[in-house]
Amino acid sequence: MTNLSTQYAGLKLNNPIIAASSGVTDSIESIKSLSEAGIGAIVLKSIFEEEILMEMEQLTQQMTGQPYVYPETMDYMNEEPTVDLIRAYINLIIEAKKVSKVPIIASVNCISNQKWTYIASEIEKAGADAIELNLFSLPSDLNKPAGEIEQMYLELVDTVCKQVKIPVTLKISPYFTSLGQMLKKFSKLPIKGIVLFNRFYSPDIDINTQELTTSFVLSSHSEIALPLRWAAILSGSIDIDIAASTGIHNGKDAIKLLLAGACVVQIASILYTNGEKVIDEMKNSISDWMKENEYSSIKDFKGKLSLKGHENTASWERVQFMREFRNFIK
Repeated sequence: MTNLSTQYAGLKLNNPIIAASSGVTDSIESIKSLSEAGIGAIVLKSIFEEEILMEMEQLTQQMTGQPYVYPETMDYMNEEPTVDLIRAYINLIIEAKKVSKVPIIASVNCISNQKWTYIASEIEKAGADAIELNLFSLPSDLNKPAGEIEQMYLELVDTVCKQVKIPVTLKISPYFTSLGQMLKKFSKLPIKGIVLFNRFYSPDIDINTQELTTSFVLSSHSEIALPLRWAAILSGSIDIDIAASTGIHNGKDAIKLLLAGACVVQIASILYTNGEKVIDEMKNSISDWMKENEYSSIKDFKGKLSLKGHENTASWERVQFMREFRNFIK
């Protein structure tokens, strides 16, 4: 009999499939359905730093009569909130814990280390099992040194970790000058897990109207390549748990990432397109493969094909196609 249970960031999970932060994790109804469908854990839809800063600015104005506008709030100033967003998010955590049989991970989407971090302790008080810091600010300022951005990230994560006792995990982008070095620096902070990788809003251009539009909302299967490579490189090299995200559409994808060294996988796009039935499909796929290969538990094969676990390390480190394109020449 196969055992799909695993541990991630100090949390005990019935299986390695986690619902990623998205629109399918933003209501009590969907959270309850995901739990009943057998998901391993649920990451709530993120509360965004811009939302927090906007409410802080409005509260300051109400108390003092003088506006104090954070730069990050400018895109939101034309949107009047109808409810206290922070209170609503805290209530979502409280209610989610009532209906879910699996761990609930709160998510905060961060772009700076301004004085919003108090919300971490409020999230802990509400009963969240862990916090996922969804961390990225597009480095579009060509005059800002990479080291300044990286230091801000490190200080932010350290500040949040010191405020709470529940596990803190970090969801990052691959856009660093030296990704390996940055991941090593993060691993020395008191975080319990790292998620590879963020998937971002991507603008597109409508050539008919000659206007900016939105596209590439859902992930494609090919996007698994990046987290697959880096899960393999990091496994055994850093002393924190690895979660893989982006491009994971079926059980085979999950198996690949577990072999590479990930503890868990996070899914979102496939839940949008296929619904909750995909959870059982993925679990059955993993279980059937384990039976065929005579593995009784995930720890029996996790990381077997990681950089450290595989005899041919060049297979993970190679970046040039070399002879591969020859197979496609007609």
